[in-house]
Amino acid sequence: MFRPYQPKDNVQKKAYYTDRFLVVPEVPKLPVEDSVSAKHISAVAGKFEVLESYMQRDNVVMIVNAKEVKSVLTVLKEEGYTVLSEMSAVDFIAQKGGYEVFYQLLNMSVAKRIRVKCFIKEGEAVESVQSVFRAADWSEREMYDMFGIHVVNHPCLKRILLPEDWHGYPLNKTYPLQGDETAQWYEIDMIYGKEYRDIIGPEQRDAAYVNEEDTRNFSRLGHEVAFGEEASQEITPIRYQEDDKPLFVKRMRPEETKERNDKSWHTKEGVK
Repeated sequence: MFRPYQPKDNVQKKAYYTDRFLVVPEVPKLPVEDSVSAKHISAVAGKFEVLESYMQRDNVVMIVNAKEVKSVLTVLKEEGYTVLSEMSAVDFIAQKGGYEVFYQLLNMSVAKRIRVKCFIKEGEAVESVQSVFRAADWSEREMYDMFGIHVVNHPCLKRILLPEDWHGYPLNKTYPLQGDETAQWYEIDMIYGKEYRDIIGPEQRDAAYVNEEDTRNFSRLGHEVAFGEEASQEITPIRYQEDDKPLFVKRMRPEETKERNDKSWHTKEGVK
C-alpha cells in the first residue's frame, strides 16, 4: 500500500508559475439569442432553478444546482439532447473551495450543443447520471479516479486508470507533478519485487524526460546509433531520400516555385 503524499498546502495560491505561463482571459459571456436554445433553457427553467445561462463560442452554457443536475439532464434528454459527449470536473479548490462539474450534451436533430455545469464543495458528492446517459458510467469513474469526487448511486465506483492502492488524485492541482517518491518504485515492486530495486532503479516519472545515453528505448533523428550501442556525439546527416533508391518524394525548392496572380488557370470545367 502507498503511504499518503506529504501535505502541499496552498500550492495553488503560490504565484511561482504566473511569470512563465500566459494567463488566458475568460471567453466573453454573451446572451442566448438563438430561439431554439432559448426554448430548451426555458424547458429547464420552468421546472428547476437556472443560476445562469449564456453563450461562449457558440456553445450554450447553463449553470444549475448540483442536487438537481440529474433531473435537469433528464429534461434536456427529453428535449432531444440524447448524446453525452463529455463530462468531467475542474479543480477550483483554491479559488472557490470546490469543483466545477460539467456535462457536454449534443442534440443531433437540431445540431445544438449545451454544457450543463454545477458546483460542489470539496468533500461533497454528486449524483450519478449513468441511468440517464449510459456513457456517463466510465466518465464518472474517471472523475472519481482523477479528482476524488464521490459519485452517489454509481453501480461500480472504483478507479479506472490507477490501481486501487494509489494515494491521491492526479488531476487535482495540488498533486505533485512527478508523483510521490514512493511512486517511483510502484511498478518495480509490484511486477519484479523490492529485491530488484537496485538492479532496475527508480521509475522516471517525468513524461518529458529523455536520457540521451539510453540507446535502447529512445531514437533521435540526427543522433542515431545501432540498438544497444554506446551513444555517440556524432551527428547523423538528415537525408530525405537514399541516393541509390527510386525517387519517392521530391523536395520542393524555393527557386522552383511559381506564383500565379491571375485567375485564368481556374475554369468552370475545373482546374487546368
